[in-house]
Amino acid sequence: MKKLKAVWELMRLGHGVMLFLGILVGSVIALDGVSFPNWDKFILTFFTALFLEASTFALNDYFDLDIDIVNKRNDRPLVRGDIKPKTALILFGVFFPLGIICSYFVNFACFIIALITALFAILYDSHMKKIKFLGNFYIAYVMAIPFVFGGVEVIEENNFSFAIDPSIYIIALIAFLTGSGREIMKDVQDYEGDKKKGTRSFPKYIGKHKSNIVAGFFYVLAVFLSFVPFLMKTFTLYYKNYVYLFLVLICDIMLLIIALDLIFKKEPHLKLFRKISLFSIFIGLLAFLISVFVNI
Repeated sequence: MKKLKAVWELMRLGHGVMLFLGILVGSVIALDGVSFPNWDKFILTFFTALFLEASTFALNDYFDLDIDIVNKRNDRPLVRGDIKPKTALILFGVFFPLGIICSYFVNFACFIIALITALFAILYDSHMKKIKFLGNFYIAYVMAIPFVFGGVEVIEENNFSFAIDPSIYIIALIAFLTGSGREIMKDVQDYEGDKKKGTRSFPKYIGKHKSNIVAGFFYVLAVFLSFVPFLMKTFTLYYKNYVYLFLVLICDIMLLIIALDLIFKKEPHLKLFRKISLFSIFIGLLAFLISVFVNI
């Protein structure tokens, strides 16, 4: 049981809920909210994202083991010794190709996205870690791409296109900005370990407080963009949709509280804020999903 729990933590399988919702949101919007995607293609799309993310998390922890020990990341099973580093490599070798194979049976657009994401994942884990300010944006990309993935999933198999509802790209951009903010906060948390390893991160170049200000700026931008679908007629599913407005305001309030604390306090509660920001992202997902079916 302990081993299974360690594997769950290593591969961050709990993130599967967020992936599921992100892909579902993209699919439902692409279908104009009138139906759900075909279950077989949807499951293959979900497994593609889950396997790729889970395997690259395992590879991530393998490469990060030394720095995680310095940063006392006892939440990581490799640091605790619950799993051997070799096991992480084996899990990567099994699930990574499975993710690519699943994407092939969805459609060509999903296959291309999966290949590009897979390439970036390997580059990030093996090389981009030393240039963390680039890695931050890769992780943010990983948070954003499930929406686009879900949107193109409903496209005909032989029709290679990324012409999907503009709402999906707005959601993806909001996720990207929020993800960037979360990753920069993490850089500030991990500054001491990164410094010893010579990692190039935002705090190394501009300092911890200015890095927090940058993170706060990304959150503020995400909040600003969240009102665009409500205010513009182009976004027919969300235009003057007060269910969407109510739910997204809950998300926005949490993000603004975090942003203000990051900008004006020298020692913000980063560990707490990473948890709150993740919860706010979950509420944001519900805002985009529920309001498609309940338009008041």
